[in-house]
Amino acid sequence: QVQLVESGGGQVQTGGSLRLSCAASGRTDTMCWIRQAPGTEREFVATLRQSGGSTFYAESVKGRFTSSRDHAKNTWYLQMNSLKPEDKDVYYCAAAVSRLMNTAVRLQRMYPYWGQGTQVTVSS
Repeated sequence: QVQLVESGGGQVQTGGSLRLSCAASGRTDTMCWIRQAPGTEREFVATLRQSGGSTFYAESVKGRFTSSRDHAKNTWYLQMNSLKPEDKDVYYCAAAVSRLMNTAVRLQRMYPYWGQGTQVTVSS
């Protein structure tokens, strides 16, 4: 059983930065960041695959967000720069113990472990 604890959300102005953290209690290979606005479906943001170090990003965040991991701390990060009002959402980290194939990394159903979510607010 893997537990994920998120932190780092908050409120920033447009153009600002935030770094989200996701501390994992057990071994994970593939970590995904997903966001959701009230009344909308969850949206894939980014995935980092520990084995091989591959990253995958949604087009809407590519070039602005970076996913990384501190292996010693077993903590995953989402660095968010140049934030826009449309980035305002609840952000979740989700993990899979196994290495997911490229065709699966954006699929939420492939991640059995989820964090509690953290709110990100971007004011214009």
